[in-house]
Amino acid sequence: MKNTKASKAITVIIIFVMIIIAGLIFFTYRNRILLADGGSAAPAAQSPPRGAQGTPGGAGQGGPGMAAGRNATAVRVAPVSRGTIEKYLVVNGDVIMRTQVSIFPTVGGKLTEIRLQPGDTVWKGQTVAMVDPSRPGEVYSQSPVVSTITGTILQAPVNPGDTVSVQTPIYLVGDPHSLVVETFIPERFATVIRRGLEAQTTFEAMSGEIFPASVDEVSPMLDPASRTLKIRLRFNREDPRIKAGMFVTLSLVTESATDILVIPREAVINTYGSWIVFVVGEDNRAERREITLGLENETLVEVTSGAVLGEKVVIAGQNFLTDKDPVRILD
Repeated sequence: MKNTKASKAITVIIIFVMIIIAGLIFFTYRNRILLADGGSAAPAAQSPPRGAQGTPGGAGQGGPGMAAGRNATAVRVAPVSRGTIEKYLVVNGDVIMRTQVSIFPTVGGKLTEIRLQPGDTVWKGQTVAMVDPSRPGEVYSQSPVVSTITGTILQAPVNPGDTVSVQTPIYLVGDPHSLVVETFIPERFATVIRRGLEAQTTFEAMSGEIFPASVDEVSPMLDPASRTLKIRLRFNREDPRIKAGMFVTLSLVTESATDILVIPREAVINTYGSWIVFVVGEDNRAERREITLGLENETLVEVTSGAVLGEKVVIAGQNFLTDKDPVRILD
């Protein structure tokens, strides 16, 4: 009996829920029909939308005057000016001594004395070592080893007591005044490298300082294995802090132009293969211009056509602009 009463109660609840759902569906469908016919389920006492001057369809509410009331886009500008552009190639290299000479004995025998160590200064004609050419049963006077160059001892590969021949280097001597930077240029830049090109060199050991240099030697051929061109640069002034073996970073000026029209690089937009800028006129509207570019570097680009000296180009905010948009210039 109890089960029968519970079943009836559940049935009543289910029927009640279904009635509510059907009612909701009915009212939703009815409202959609009314809206589609231009009616409204809300009270009809609403007033029509009004414009800024109290007339229907005014500029303030999306009527015909909407374009005139468009908010101005905030932008930053920079003038088209005359300037200089230098294009750099940044590579690494090593400081080496261009002049390095090995000192050889004039006779073979036993090395009895060496008089200098690496780092010492040697003069041309100075005796730097002694060799005893004596053999068993024969006694000869010791023969001096004489330097053929003035410079600094770089290496002393032999020791007293060693047996040497006329082909054994006793010392390697370098000229500290012949320091150069040796580096290798990728093949794609080989055609712009020539003697006399200016460069700026920097060293980790002397952070913040710039040492000017210029290209002094250019190899007549590329290395077939690395496809690079070997060049050497000489320093414009000597500095005792620069030593052979130092690692150097150099910025090589490959192209340069002066007194040209330039604009900041960030002003230029590439669109479908064309370069454009937005120029702000006296009416504070942005005019879309197609320009032609010339030389460029990391911060500036040359404008060869499409803009004139003194015009203001947009350098920030231009990605939100279209032609003739009103703008507001920020300080």
